[in-house]
Amino acid sequence: MTDTQLTVTLSGGDVDDARAVVRALEGTFGAADQQPSGEGATVRVATFTGEGRVRAGEVEAGSLSAPVSVTVQGSPQQVRQASDTLARSFTARDEGAASGDQEQERQLLLQP
Repeated sequence: MTDTQLTVTLSGGDVDDARAVVRALEGTFGAADQQPSGEGATVRVATFTGEGRVRAGEVEAGSLSAPVSVTVQGSPQQVRQASDTLARSFTARDEGAASGDQEQERQLLLQP
């Protein structure tokens, strides 16, 4: 992973829940380079490249049908921006973080 890539791993919920989470992040990071996979997957991944940027207006993410566990991994700034965006868009509980030399990882539990 490069220092300009944000990786989002999602579990729980269905593909529409994963897409709602990605839509929320697209308001900050632009269009995802990789979208969450189809119906049969239990873990879905989306990736964003480039530095996060605040865009005019929030993206309407939609609602969740079930709790979704989200792990965001990238630079400390990207992880902070992604966590803040998800907390504004959903009811979010911080499940912990881990830091490396140049990367950070944070887990959130998003509630419907």
